[in-house]
Amino acid sequence: MLRSALPYARPGQVVGLFGGSFDPPHQGHVHVTLEAMKAFGLDRVWWLVSPGNPLKERGPAPLRRRVRAAQAVMRHPRVDVTDIEALTGTRATADTLAALQRLYPRVKFVWLMGADNLAQFHRWKDWRRIMDSVPVGVVARPGDRISARMSPAARLYARYRIDGQARHLLGRAQAPAWCFVNVPMVDVSSTELRRRGEWDGGVLPE
Repeated sequence: MLRSALPYARPGQVVGLFGGSFDPPHQGHVHVTLEAMKAFGLDRVWWLVSPGNPLKERGPAPLRRRVRAAQAVMRHPRVDVTDIEALTGTRATADTLAALQRLYPRVKFVWLMGADNLAQFHRWKDWRRIMDSVPVGVVARPGDRISARMSPAARLYARYRIDGQARHLLGRAQAPAWCFVNVPMVDVSSTELRRRGEWDGGVLPE
């Protein structure tokens, strides 16, 4: 069933936020989620299935289809698949974070992303506001390590980086704070699945 209410979190919990179009969701997303939960000491993770990515020219599949597919792929008692941005009416990550911090003033949020996103993070709207408002956990994906570490965001916020050996402290850190971890990765992408036609064929009905 498509979630139509905000997820629950207890005051004081550390919740990782993993946003994206999930067009389609796949085991790589699941793997990143579970590795991030373990690495950064997260109590819960929320998938934020976006209505649309402003940095992508082609629009994604309908939101309902992507949420249902994500719920089928990501089955874990501490992970919620949500359509939060549709509920809050926000599109930019900075605006979504601000809305969530107003709605959950006693919950600690950590923004999660793959290293490929860190490499172009400086293109995001109000990206410095994101870095200054919540800790950021970066999980390496194949081929993205060097470009991510040399990115404008990584260089500008270099002194706020938490060493990988202290990664479990990220969720309780005061922003700005970020941590980059290398984990065994599942080399699969939504782009490749669409190219092969595995999503167009309809993993789940509309």
